[in-house]
Amino acid sequence: MKNITLVAGALPNFMKIAHIIHAIHKAQLGGKKINYRLIHTGQHFDHTMSGKFFEELDIPEPHNNLESGVGTQAEQTANIMIRFEKELLEHPTELVLVVRDVTSTMACAITAQKLQT
Repeated sequence: MKNITLVAGALPNFMKIAHIIHAIHKAQLGGKKINYRLIHTGQHFDHTMSGKFFEELDIPEPHNNLESGVGTQAEQTANIMIRFEKELLEHPTELVLVVRDVTSTMACAITAQKLQT
């Protein structure tokens, strides 16, 4: 079984990740064994910037919300990296998939690379 960690934290991420989740669900219906965890970094934490898009894009609730949205960009980056490292250590994965170019994706990509995920 493939284990994939999907990362989303801001509106551009949610729009891209929705297509990926829908494709995974379709593959699962076809018998593919794909297990995924959806991680919300919390970069956008307001319901109007985050929660409502999960509903509108038909994305399931995230398995974990890192809740790292408060603070400067440097503080957000540090919080995301610390919390995402803990997530990956507790839930090993074969692949981390980040989309688009926001603070969340940069922080998670660096963390995954550091752990050689």
